[in-house]
Amino acid sequence: MDKDKRKHRYVEGLGILIIMLALVRCAFPGISTQPVAQVSEAVDSLKADTVITAQTEVPTEEPAPKPDNQVPETKPVPEAKPVPETTKPVATRYLADGQRPHRIKSVPSYLRAFPDSQTVQLQAAQYWGVKPVKDRLDAENRKSELVYVDCSPYYYIDPLHSSIPYLVPRAAILLQDIGQAFFDSLQVKGVPLHRFIVTSVLRSQVDVAKLRQYNPNATEQSCHLYGTTFDICYNRYKTVEDPEGPRRREVRNDTLKFVLSEVLNDMRQNGRCYIKYEVKQGCFHMTVR
Repeated sequence: MDKDKRKHRYVEGLGILIIMLALVRCAFPGISTQPVAQVSEAVDSLKADTVITAQTEVPTEEPAPKPDNQVPETKPVPEAKPVPETTKPVATRYLADGQRPHRIKSVPSYLRAFPDSQTVQLQAAQYWGVKPVKDRLDAENRKSELVYVDCSPYYYIDPLHSSIPYLVPRAAILLQDIGQAFFDSLQVKGVPLHRFIVTSVLRSQVDVAKLRQYNPNATEQSCHLYGTTFDICYNRYKTVEDPEGPRRREVRNDTLKFVLSEVLNDMRQNGRCYIKYEVKQGCFHMTVR
């Protein structure tokens, strides 16, 4: 009889256990996704409570020991997608020494960067220059005061019709410094070397009188009379070619003008010269200071 009672209580306890597991499943649906070891522990706990509640001796099996070095579940790594053509790295241009070329900035406005008027330049010309030259013979006799300027590795003297290639030493040094700075700037910016063109230098009084006959912009009190002033063309340049090397690539005149304007702006900001941007004449008109 005791044996039947024990069997009956065991069936009742088992039924209560099943009902409790069903309630736990309904209350916590995510329990099915927990690790197997955690579910096993919850079941063992429920079994122990059921045995105590039923006050019966129900034989239970000990749970398998949880391994200490259990490896957590890891998600597979997605395959890398191919890089589109538009996002591939672009080859960067470098100079011969391995350095990246400097950026060409130019100036915000030519008229604002080079606004020095005729009045301002004339005062500097009269201060630093010689007495006005009467004619070309008079210029030849002023060699103690004037320096002959010819085509240089850094600049080119245009065929002169209304001026002669003479400057005071101070202005000749300025012209040479501008040419060297222009070359240096072209190199660090990765632009093929070019020489700028000087279109006007010293003018005698005879030259000014002839020029005024067909050029209304020419003035009788010209800064060019004193050997302190010269004009640099900004829309024409001379390409530096290697006779034995390959032909140089073409460069837009606007690009060279941008670089030249940077050099001239630095010279003006450093107090080396006054500069006027001449729109009609197509040149930078400058006087040493």
